[in-house]
Amino acid sequence: MSGSDGVEKIGQAVEDIGAYIRRQREGAEVSLRQLAKVAGISNPYLSQIERGLRKPSAEILAQIATGLRISAEALYVRAGILEPREHSPVLDALASDTELTERQKQVLTDIYESFRRGNAAETGTATGTEDAALAVAAIDAAAQAVEAPAPRTS
Repeated sequence: MSGSDGVEKIGQAVEDIGAYIRRQREGAEVSLRQLAKVAGISNPYLSQIERGLRKPSAEILAQIATGLRISAEALYVRAGILEPREHSPVLDALASDTELTERQKQVLTDIYESFRRGNAAETGTATGTEDAALAVAAIDAAAQAVEAPAPRTS
């Protein structure tokens, strides 16, 4: 791939994420102004994102996801920040739960994934030591999330 192909690919990703955000916003019947206010960004900046003129940071995408009440992960995948994950009904249910904060969803996802990796390790398809360390880290993060839940924006 040449340098210009890479620039074109990035440009297309920016356009795609903007169009996706616009579709989600319109589907939720939220005005540009309402979403900008909830997400804590300016109307012109959100408009530029939707038109593919600006590439939003991961932090801005998370704020937009919160405003749209969708998974930040969905926006990260669309923006090319994250690789798509394997389909899982459990993870889909977590992602769509509107009663959990993004932080709580991530902690539960980490715990779930650590259990899956642990089970794979027991069957000999993954390394158990690394997965045990990840499970402990996920449980520690869950304890912290329970002790100090992230503030909700409504």
